[in-house]
Amino acid sequence: MVNRCCVVGCNSATHDRRGKKIENGLTFHRFPAWRRNHGDQMSEITKSRRLAWITAVRRPTITFHNVPVSMRVCSLHFHSGKPAYETNESHPDWAPSLHLGHTKVTAADKERFQQRKRRWDTILASGGAAASPAPADVNEESATAAAAPRGSDQHGAAHEGTQGPPQNCTLDIDQCVSCKNVCGQMRSMHAELDRLLEENETLKKELSAVRLDEEFFGEADGKARDDKVRYYTGLPRWSLLHALHAAITPCLTKGGRKVTPFQMLLLTLMRLRLDLSEQHLGYLFRISSETASKMFRKTLDALHLHLSPLVRWPARECLLHTTPRQFREAFGGRVAVILDCFEIATEKPSHLKPQSEIYAQFNQKDAVKYLLGITPQGAVCFVSEGCGQRVSDKRLTEQCGILHKLLPGDFLLADRGFSVADEDGLMCSQLKPPGFTRGRARMRPKWPAETQQRAQLRVHVEKVVGLVRDTYSILQHALPMSMLAPLGGEAFSFIDKIVTVCCALTNMSPSVVLQPEDHVIPGSDGETDSVADDVTSVRPNAGKEFM
Repeated sequence: MVNRCCVVGCNSATHDRRGKKIENGLTFHRFPAWRRNHGDQMSEITKSRRLAWITAVRRPTITFHNVPVSMRVCSLHFHSGKPAYETNESHPDWAPSLHLGHTKVTAADKERFQQRKRRWDTILASGGAAASPAPADVNEESATAAAAPRGSDQHGAAHEGTQGPPQNCTLDIDQCVSCKNVCGQMRSMHAELDRLLEENETLKKELSAVRLDEEFFGEADGKARDDKVRYYTGLPRWSLLHALHAAITPCLTKGGRKVTPFQMLLLTLMRLRLDLSEQHLGYLFRISSETASKMFRKTLDALHLHLSPLVRWPARECLLHTTPRQFREAFGGRVAVILDCFEIATEKPSHLKPQSEIYAQFNQKDAVKYLLGITPQGAVCFVSEGCGQRVSDKRLTEQCGILHKLLPGDFLLADRGFSVADEDGLMCSQLKPPGFTRGRARMRPKWPAETQQRAQLRVHVEKVVGLVRDTYSILQHALPMSMLAPLGGEAFSFIDKIVTVCCALTNMSPSVVLQPEDHVIPGSDGETDSVADDVTSVRPNAGKEFM
């Protein structure tokens, strides 16, 4: 739709004659409405403003009760480029005042201004009552003044000699009293305006809290805000949530003009963290459950795109400089990764073939198995693709591709189910499972001590798997079968994306394994370097890809 300025002589428009949009930076504004149902004061202010706009434009087709909908005033006719707030009557842009196309108001005569100023000074000096002459005297003096010539020196001398009160003293006193009343009303209006503005800000904050946008985490206390962020999203602090929002916003579009990108991110994190149903999230964000489902999938795709680099295999130099003391004493800093598996329950498939792949007799449930690679520092560095839980740990380790990431001399710390030591895929690396007899009558003398030491180290690392599952409750309940199959043209299934995103978000949190006294840099002569609070030093490059 083409908008044109209705001011006489102004040719501003949004499109040219050919219908092409003109990029001139101008804005076009409607005539203010008369708000009759917003109180007496607001009704009077808006009525005066509408009259002021009509008077400024001066078009015969525009009246108070008849302003065509197409009539606009462009930003060239305002000092600041836009109209002022409707209650700010003292602002120069309360009504258009520039380039209006008609004769400007002539300036007042300087001599008349000086006469008016002297009258006001006389009224204030006399106190009002003493300066009020009788009507007869005023009429007589007025008649004498009218009879005398305008330029007569005698009249000027007589006027200067008498120094009497002004001629219209009574009228000016009435105007002064009326002005005081108006000033009192203006002070009351300004006080009411301040109260309404403060109430408006309070209501905006309450509305933002109900809408679950940025103001939902608007606590003044930083610790209380971080606790709130941790409960709803699993992230340790507000700054990480804010950085994550800034990173994925370009990948998100506003859903139906009702939900902002921040709300889409919060909806997704609440789904992962609290395992809220899509219908529940729809009620919270005032959208349908179908819309909530679409937003969850779209936002999770954006999170997987930005956060998957956080789950990556670290360089050996980084491992050497950040390996905790217990692992260094046990393996000399050669432990590359600790292997562990966990299952995610799923709904029962309707077909027999997928049911036979994911159903296990030993636990009598349907589940998908994942292999995780965890560094000694407690960071998830590898996530396999999901497979049926009937697949053995050994076969999953051989097929997931983790063996191709090992370097000669690396140690793999694993449970006894990962018995791949005889396979040729280890590439001169060594697997360190717990000690067991393997058909012998008893263990070797040193095996119990080694097994106990490795088991203690595995307990620390198993905390990471427990942290992922405990932090993001969606991994604790059965997921629908629709998440297992990859969508058209995608390499990952939706459940694989969920697991990867949950592990990446866990890597953004402080480590549950590394303690300040555990970190010793080689060559530091045993000096302790406290890095427990610095996630990026414990987990190399963690959290930097999206910030």
